[in-house]
Amino acid sequence: MRTLFGDSAYYIALLIAADALHEKAMELSRTLRARYVTTDPVIVEVLAYVAGRGTVARLSALRWLDELRADASVTIVRQAPDLFDAGLELYRRRPDKAYSLTDCMSMVICRDERIAGVLTHDRHFAQEGFTVLL
Repeated sequence: MRTLFGDSAYYIALLIAADALHEKAMELSRTLRARYVTTDPVIVEVLAYVAGRGTVARLSALRWLDELRADASVTIVRQAPDLFDAGLELYRRRPDKAYSLTDCMSMVICRDERIAGVLTHDRHFAQEGFTVLL
């Protein structure tokens, strides 16, 4: 079975109906059959994004997280010192890029797990050779 990486852009698009990529993300979630990998830092980005959008958005994000954690097809890679350090090293090696540290940690996971497809619209992943699916 194919493995894909879930980035915060994808999860935000799923959660926020007004997001420009909501329909595309919903279609992908209905049609893709895959194993999914994401990380604690991606989840932090999603929760930070919805934090100021009111009670309904926060509760929706918490339900999403509970479902994600219970989904057997999803692996959430925990942020550990080794992942942080490897992401920081990639961040350090790309001073000419606008990659966030979370993106760098995600790219490290994708390389380590040989994941080519990333559920995101973030072109930074394409710059590193990954296939952007959103």
